[in-house]
Formats: sequence, structure tokens, C-alpha cells
Amino acid sequence: MERVLGSLLLLLTLVHASPTTPEPCELDEDSVRCVCNFSDPQPNWSSAFLCAGAVDVEFYGGDRSLEHFLKRVDTEADLGHLADVVKSLPWQRLKVADARVPAAMLFGVLRMLGYSSLKELTLENLDVTGTTLPPPLEALGPNLNTLSLSNVSWATGDAWLAELQQWLKPGLQVLRIAQAHSLNFSCEQVRVFPALATLDLSDNPELGERGLISALCPSKFPALQVLALRNAGMETPSGVCSALAAASVQLEELDLSHNSLRYTADAPGCDWPSKLNSLNLSFNELEQVPKGLPAKLRVLDLSYNKLDRKPRPDELPESPPQCVRSWL
Repeated sequence: MERVLGSLLLLLTLVHASPTTPEPCELDEDSVRCVCNFSDPQPNWSSAFLCAGAVDVEFYGGDRSLEHFLKRVDTEADLGHLADVVKSLPWQRLKVADARVPAAMLFGVLRMLGYSSLKELTLENLDVTGTTLPPPLEALGPNLNTLSLSNVSWATGDAWLAELQQWLKPGLQVLRIAQAHSLNFSCEQVRVFPALATLDLSDNPELGERGLISALCPSKFPALQVLALRNAGMETPSGVCSALAAASVQLEELDLSHNSLRYTADAPGCDWPSKLNSLNLSFNELEQVPKGLPAKLRVLDLSYNKLDRKPRPDELPESPPQCVRSWL
């Protein structure tokens, strides 16, 4: 049991602190949410067992390196005999943050979580170091529906998404990547995301339209319906349209709020995705309604721009949206 939970906690061992060390883990009164903050110089790792019965679990590593734990554990050992123990854990949502983690350890944890019922995983403020052997042809990791990554750096550079993807089952529906160190994916190595419906690349201000073309690997997101690009360095609606056309994605919803979008009269024409019915252009720098908007919008949000009047009917799409927000 100790070995299983140690792996799941990215610790893979137990280090017992002195009796005076404060307990780093807290479980709420309903035994639903458990939070561990291992920021103490000598944290009591065994306190993490308090989280064994929680549904929402968060571990914060105190910005420490976990590399020395690799010397104590065989990350490639046969774990089949522990499957029933892991299956018994009620974890649905897991967050791991603030640590320097060897790739072999991270993927070892994902391998273990393949026996769990985990649905949502968040990795935040992590430095993933080194490389590891490739997994078997069939993914052994968790069957997630949501994966969120924020400020995660990878030693493998542009290949990180392809490497991570190998340890996940193909049912992922929502992928969020914020403050990424690289979104210039090695598209030839990335496999198809057959079920991914929502891709959120918000809070990547250096991305820009050219970077978006690299991030939207063509033919890798066949089920994509919602794309969020808030605060992502987008400059013109037409430039975003061109990136979407290059990737051949058929969106239904597009969020371009909180950028610095501006209207350019000489922008080249572009065909928006034919199914696009919701477009959020709020909190930008638009002084007039852009020309060439998608023809069949149900929702168009132009609020909090530099418009000095409401849009005229002839400035709106051919099929007037049912909901138009344009006030300042």
C-alpha cells in the first residue's frame, strides 16, 4: 500500500519527519477535498495517506526536486498485482504542482493511474527533467476526460506533447495548455486526438497567429468543436481564420477575447469554419466591426472594444446572430 500511494503522489517512498513537523495535508469535513503542501524543509510525506479516501486531491511540492527518489524505486516494475488497490481509490480529480520531476517518475505515476478511475489531471508549475523509455504500443495511463497544464517545462522540447500523449488513453475530451514553454509541436510525432472536443490555449501571449498554425497540427484534432485563445497574442481576425483554415479544423465555438485584435482594411479574404456559430471578440482593440465574419453566427460578442456605436445590420453576418453584445 505504501508503495502504491508513494508512486501516485510522485514521491515513490516515505520519509518520516520529526514529531514537531506540522502535518502538510488537510482533509475537509466531507472527506471530499484533500490538499497537501510539502513546503517544509523536512515534510512528513506519510501525511499524504490522509488523501487516500478523497475525491479531489492536490499535492504541492514546495518547489523541490524529486530526482533523488528515483534511486529508491523501480519505475518499470510489474504493477499488475496492485491494480485492485489503485482501483479502490475514489480519486476523480488530481492536481500536482510546484516541483522538479524526472520524466521517468511522472510517466511512472501515469502508468499507475491507468488502474484508477481518475478523470481530471492538472499539472502546474512543474519542471519535467530527463527522458524515459517509450511505453508499450497500447497506452497504459489513465482514461482522462480533462488534462490541464500550466507553466510546465519539458526537457524534450517540442516533442513533449507527443511523449505525454503516449501515456494517455485516447478518450481525452478537454485539453488546456497555459504558459507553455513550447507550442511548436512536432506534429509528425503527435498522434490523432480522436475525442478531443475542447482545446484551450489561453494565457500564452507569445503564441500569435503564426504559432497557432504550428500548434494546430493538421488532421490531429478531427473532433475539435471549441477553441479558446484568450490572451494568446492574436492580432487580426483574418489571421486567426487563416490559421484555422490551414489546420482544417471545423469549430463551432471560438473565443478570441482579451487579445489585441484590430481591424485591417486590406486583410485577405478567408473562409471561416462552416459550423462556427459562436465568436467572442470581446476585450480587444476593434474600432469597427471586422469584415468577412462567419456567415451563420448565433452568438457574436463585440463588447469592451473601441466601438463608438452599435453595429449596423449590414455590418453583421448574413444570418443575423440571435445574440449580439456590442456595448462598451
